[in-house]
Amino acid sequence: QVHVVQSGGGLVQAGGSLRLSCAASGRTFNSYTMGWFRQEPGKVREFVAAISRSGGTTYYANSVKGRFTISRDNAKNTVYLQMNSLKPEDTAVYYCAANDRGPLISSPVEYGYWGQGTQVTVSS
Repeated sequence: QVHVVQSGGGLVQAGGSLRLSCAASGRTFNSYTMGWFRQEPGKVREFVAAISRSGGTTYYANSVKGRFTISRDNAKNTVYLQMNSLKPEDTAVYYCAANDRGPLISSPVEYGYWGQGTQVTVSS
């Protein structure tokens, strides 16, 4: 069992930056690919970024590539999402999740453990 707790988020102007943090409990944290997803009201949850167990490989949605950076510190059982050059279309609830099921790292169904979600609002 993994418990995922998020922090960060908030309101920022377009072009600004935010950093989200995701702390996960459990002794097997480094056995999970970790991902970030986001969901706008009335829309399906979409993939944002993911990072491999060791942190050596990262994956990004095209919409955030070059602006967002995912990282992890396995010693702290923590994953981060650094968001730069934010745009109004980045506004969403962001979720951190642990992949405990399969190789489809961009699919929410592969992630069995989820954080509570945190609101990111980017004003124009």
